[in-house]
Amino acid sequence: MAERYIDRETLLDLTVNIIPLGILAFFFVLFIVVSPWGWDPLFTTLMLGLILWHALLLTLVTWVAGRKIAREERTGETQQPG
Repeated sequence: MAERYIDRETLLDLTVNIIPLGILAFFFVLFIVVSPWGWDPLFTTLMLGLILWHALLLTLVTWVAGRKIAREERTGETQQPG
């Protein structure tokens, strides 16, 4: 059977990053549907690109953090600073 990396406790630790991802997704969809400033190609591309870039970066950070948290919970090892 495959080993699960993300358990319930790890998922609770990652909600700090999952909630902002939901907020970014909400605004991405909202700006496409409502289009409050019209459809200027340059402005729209920059606006949606910035939202998408931050969402992708936050997804990467969340994934790396989740793997590290899960590995430390499995092995019981923590790195001491200094």
